[in-house]
Amino acid sequence: MYEIKHINSSLLPRERLVEEGPEKLSNQELLAILLRTGLKGQSSLEVAQILLKHIQSLAELRYLTLRELQEIPGVGIVKAIELKAMVELGKRIDQAKLKKEQAILSSHQLGLRLVKELGSLRQEHLLAIYLDTRNQILEERTIFIGSVSRSLAEPREILHYAVKHMASSLIIVHNHPSGSLRPSPNDDHVTQVLSEAAGTLGIQLLDHLIITQESYFSYREEERLP
Repeated sequence: MYEIKHINSSLLPRERLVEEGPEKLSNQELLAILLRTGLKGQSSLEVAQILLKHIQSLAELRYLTLRELQEIPGVGIVKAIELKAMVELGKRIDQAKLKKEQAILSSHQLGLRLVKELGSLRQEHLLAIYLDTRNQILEERTIFIGSVSRSLAEPREILHYAVKHMASSLIIVHNHPSGSLRPSPNDDHVTQVLSEAAGTLGIQLLDHLIITQESYFSYREEERLP
Protein backbone atom coordinates (compact mmCIF):
# COMPACT_ATOMS: atom_id res chain seq x y z
CA MET A 1 0.00 0.00 0.00
CA TYR A 2 1.18 3.49 -0.81
CA GLU A 3 2.50 5.27 2.29
CA ILE A 4 0.62 8.44 3.21
CA LYS A 5 2.56 11.16 4.96
CA HIS A 6 0.47 13.30 7.27
CA ILE A 7 0.77 17.01 6.70
CA ASN A 8 1.53 19.13 9.73
CA SER A 9 1.88 22.50 8.05
CA SER A 10 -0.81 25.03 8.82
CA LEU A 11 -0.56 26.34 5.27
CA LEU A 12 -2.94 25.05 2.62
CA PRO A 13 -1.31 23.23 -0.36
CA ARG A 14 -1.75 26.18 -2.74
CA GLU A 15 -0.22 28.55 -0.21
CA ARG A 16 2.66 26.17 0.40
CA LEU A 17 3.34 25.92 -3.31
CA VAL A 18 3.52 29.72 -3.60
CA GLU A 19 5.62 30.12 -0.46
CA GLU A 20 7.96 27.14 -0.75
CA GLY A 21 7.75 25.85 -4.34
CA PRO A 22 6.10 22.72 -5.79
CA GLU A 23 9.08 20.47 -5.02
CA LYS A 24 8.41 20.93 -1.27
CA LEU A 25 4.87 19.56 -1.47
CA SER A 26 3.97 15.95 -0.77
CA ASN A 27 2.18 13.79 -3.32
CA GLN A 28 -0.96 14.19 -1.24
CA GLU A 29 -0.76 17.98 -1.38
CA LEU A 30 -0.10 18.05 -5.12
CA LEU A 31 -3.10 15.79 -5.74
CA ALA A 32 -5.24 17.96 -3.45
CA ILE A 33 -4.43 20.98 -5.61
CA LEU A 34 -5.52 19.08 -8.72
CA LEU A 35 -8.70 17.82 -7.04
CA ARG A 36 -9.50 21.39 -5.85
CA THR A 37 -12.52 20.39 -3.76
CA GLY A 38 -13.46 17.53 -1.49
CA LEU A 39 -16.70 15.97 -0.33
CA LYS A 40 -19.14 17.14 2.26
CA GLY A 41 -17.24 16.86 5.52
CA GLN A 42 -13.95 16.00 3.77
CA SER A 43 -11.30 18.33 2.42
CA SER A 44 -9.46 17.89 -0.87
CA LEU A 45 -6.47 16.72 1.19
CA GLU A 46 -8.57 13.93 2.69
CA VAL A 47 -9.88 12.90 -0.73
CA ALA A 48 -6.28 12.87 -2.01
CA GLN A 49 -5.37 10.60 0.90
CA ILE A 50 -8.19 8.22 0.00
CA LEU A 51 -7.01 8.16 -3.61
CA LEU A 52 -3.43 7.37 -2.62
CA LYS A 53 -4.62 4.51 -0.41
CA HIS A 54 -6.14 2.88 -3.51
CA ILE A 55 -2.76 2.51 -5.25
CA GLN A 56 0.58 0.92 -4.44
CA SER A 57 2.59 3.76 -5.99
CA LEU A 58 2.06 6.93 -8.02
CA ALA A 59 2.98 4.98 -11.16
CA GLU A 60 -0.34 3.12 -10.85
CA LEU A 61 -2.24 6.35 -11.61
CA ARG A 62 -1.17 5.81 -15.20
CA TYR A 63 -3.12 2.54 -15.40
CA LEU A 64 -6.37 3.56 -13.72
CA THR A 65 -9.25 3.98 -16.15
CA LEU A 66 -11.77 6.80 -15.94
CA ARG A 67 -14.26 4.36 -14.44
CA GLU A 68 -11.78 3.13 -11.84
CA LEU A 69 -10.93 6.70 -10.84
CA GLN A 70 -14.62 7.53 -10.44
CA GLU A 71 -15.02 4.62 -8.01
CA ILE A 72 -12.82 6.54 -5.56
CA PRO A 73 -14.99 8.66 -3.22
CA GLY A 74 -14.77 12.32 -4.14
CA VAL A 75 -13.54 11.73 -7.70
CA GLY A 76 -16.29 12.37 -10.23
CA ILE A 77 -16.08 12.32 -14.00
CA VAL A 78 -14.62 15.84 -14.26
CA LYS A 79 -11.86 15.17 -11.74
CA ALA A 80 -11.16 11.78 -13.30
CA ILE A 81 -10.71 13.42 -16.71
CA GLU A 82 -8.42 16.07 -15.25
CA LEU A 83 -6.30 13.45 -13.49
CA LYS A 84 -5.98 11.40 -16.70
CA ALA A 85 -4.97 14.55 -18.58
CA MET A 86 -2.37 15.36 -15.90
CA VAL A 87 -0.87 11.87 -16.10
CA GLU A 88 -0.72 11.97 -19.91
CA LEU A 89 0.84 15.44 -19.91
CA GLY A 90 3.49 14.29 -17.44
CA LYS A 91 4.22 11.30 -19.67
CA ARG A 92 4.61 13.54 -22.72
CA ILE A 93 6.88 15.96 -20.86
CA ASP A 94 9.06 13.02 -19.90
CA GLN A 95 9.11 11.79 -23.51
CA ALA A 96 10.01 15.24 -24.81
CA LYS A 97 12.96 15.39 -22.43
CA LEU A 98 14.17 11.96 -23.49
CA LYS A 99 13.90 12.89 -27.17
CA LYS A 100 15.91 16.11 -26.92
CA GLU A 101 18.91 14.36 -28.41
CA GLN A 102 17.43 12.83 -31.50
CA ALA A 103 20.48 10.80 -32.49
CA ILE A 104 20.24 7.08 -31.71
CA LEU A 105 23.52 6.38 -29.96
CA SER A 106 22.88 2.80 -28.93
CA SER A 107 20.21 0.12 -28.68
CA HIS A 108 20.54 0.39 -24.89
CA GLN A 109 19.72 4.12 -24.92
CA LEU A 110 16.74 3.58 -27.18
CA GLY A 111 15.54 0.50 -25.33
CA LEU A 112 15.42 2.31 -21.98
CA ARG A 113 13.40 5.15 -23.48
CA LEU A 114 10.92 2.83 -25.15
CA VAL A 115 10.38 0.79 -21.99
CA LYS A 116 9.01 4.00 -20.45
CA GLU A 117 6.89 4.81 -23.49
CA LEU A 118 5.58 1.40 -24.53
CA GLY A 119 6.09 -0.90 -21.57
CA SER A 120 2.72 -0.24 -19.96
CA LEU A 121 0.64 -0.50 -23.13
CA ARG A 122 -1.96 -3.26 -23.07
CA GLN A 123 -2.14 -3.66 -26.83
CA GLU A 124 0.67 -4.58 -29.16
CA HIS A 125 2.19 -1.63 -31.02
CA LEU A 126 4.58 -1.76 -33.94
CA LEU A 127 6.86 1.24 -34.41
CA ALA A 128 9.39 2.01 -37.11
CA ILE A 129 12.18 4.52 -36.51
CA TYR A 130 13.77 5.94 -39.66
CA LEU A 131 17.32 7.30 -39.50
CA ASP A 132 19.66 9.30 -41.71
CA THR A 133 23.35 8.62 -42.27
CA ARG A 134 24.23 10.22 -38.89
CA ASN A 135 21.64 8.12 -37.02
CA GLN A 136 19.45 11.19 -36.56
CA ILE A 137 15.75 10.36 -36.34
CA LEU A 138 13.85 11.34 -39.48
CA GLU A 139 10.55 10.00 -38.20
CA GLU A 140 9.25 7.70 -35.48
CA ARG A 141 6.02 6.23 -36.77
CA THR A 142 3.44 3.87 -35.29
CA ILE A 143 2.76 1.42 -38.09
CA PHE A 144 0.18 -0.78 -36.44
CA ILE A 145 -1.78 -1.29 -33.22
CA GLY A 146 -3.38 -4.62 -32.45
CA SER A 147 -2.28 -7.95 -33.88
CA VAL A 148 1.28 -6.96 -34.59
CA SER A 149 2.33 -10.39 -35.84
CA ARG A 150 0.04 -9.99 -38.85
CA SER A 151 1.40 -6.53 -39.66
CA LEU A 152 5.03 -7.44 -39.04
CA ALA A 153 4.90 -10.15 -41.64
CA GLU A 154 4.33 -7.57 -44.37
CA PRO A 155 7.27 -5.18 -44.76
CA ARG A 156 5.78 -3.03 -47.52
CA GLU A 157 4.31 -0.31 -45.32
CA ILE A 158 7.44 -0.16 -43.16
CA LEU A 159 9.66 0.24 -46.20
CA HIS A 160 7.28 2.67 -47.89
CA TYR A 161 8.07 5.31 -45.27
CA ALA A 162 11.76 4.44 -45.35
CA VAL A 163 11.84 5.26 -49.04
CA LYS A 164 9.65 8.33 -48.54
CA HIS A 165 12.13 9.77 -46.02
CA MET A 166 15.16 8.52 -47.95
CA ALA A 167 16.28 6.79 -44.77
CA SER A 168 19.64 5.09 -44.72
CA SER A 169 18.62 2.77 -41.89
CA LEU A 170 15.70 1.83 -39.69
CA ILE A 171 14.83 0.18 -36.41
CA ILE A 172 11.60 -1.68 -35.75
CA VAL A 173 10.09 -1.96 -32.30
CA HIS A 174 7.14 -3.83 -30.88
CA ASN A 175 5.94 -4.48 -27.36
CA HIS A 176 4.95 -7.72 -25.68
CA PRO A 177 2.06 -6.95 -23.26
CA SER A 178 2.46 -10.50 -21.93
CA GLY A 179 5.74 -9.43 -20.32
CA SER A 180 7.80 -12.08 -22.10
CA LEU A 181 11.10 -10.88 -23.54
CA ARG A 182 11.61 -14.05 -25.54
CA PRO A 183 11.36 -13.47 -29.32
CA SER A 184 8.80 -15.69 -30.98
CA PRO A 185 9.59 -17.73 -34.11
CA ASN A 186 7.49 -15.15 -35.98
CA ASP A 187 9.66 -12.34 -34.59
CA ASP A 188 12.74 -14.15 -35.90
CA HIS A 189 11.13 -14.69 -39.30
CA VAL A 190 10.04 -11.07 -39.60
CA THR A 191 13.52 -9.83 -38.69
CA GLN A 192 14.99 -12.01 -41.45
CA VAL A 193 12.43 -11.00 -44.08
CA LEU A 194 12.57 -7.28 -43.31
CA SER A 195 16.36 -7.21 -43.20
CA GLU A 196 16.58 -8.83 -46.62
CA ALA A 197 13.84 -6.63 -48.13
CA ALA A 198 15.43 -3.45 -46.74
CA GLY A 199 18.83 -4.55 -48.00
CA THR A 200 17.58 -4.73 -51.58
CA LEU A 201 16.73 -1.02 -51.26
CA GLY A 202 20.09 -0.11 -49.77
CA ILE A 203 18.55 0.40 -46.32
CA GLN A 204 20.01 -1.27 -43.23
CA LEU A 205 17.87 -2.79 -40.51
CA LEU A 206 19.87 -1.65 -37.48
CA ASP A 207 17.85 -3.43 -34.84
CA HIS A 208 14.59 -5.05 -33.83
CA LEU A 209 13.60 -4.26 -30.24
CA ILE A 210 11.04 -6.11 -28.16
CA ILE A 211 9.71 -4.07 -25.24
CA THR A 212 8.09 -5.10 -21.98
CA GLN A 213 7.18 -3.14 -18.87
CA GLU A 214 10.44 -4.13 -17.19
CA SER A 215 13.06 -4.35 -19.93
CA TYR A 216 13.83 -4.81 -23.62
CA PHE A 217 15.35 -7.35 -25.99
CA SER A 218 17.69 -6.21 -28.76
CA TYR A 219 18.45 -8.42 -31.75
CA ARG A 220 21.60 -6.38 -32.35
CA GLU A 221 22.89 -6.69 -28.79
CA GLU A 222 22.22 -10.43 -28.88
CA GLU A 223 23.96 -10.68 -32.29
CA ARG A 224 20.84 -12.18 -33.88
CA LEU A 225 20.50 -9.84 -36.84
CA PRO A 226 20.96 -11.50 -40.24
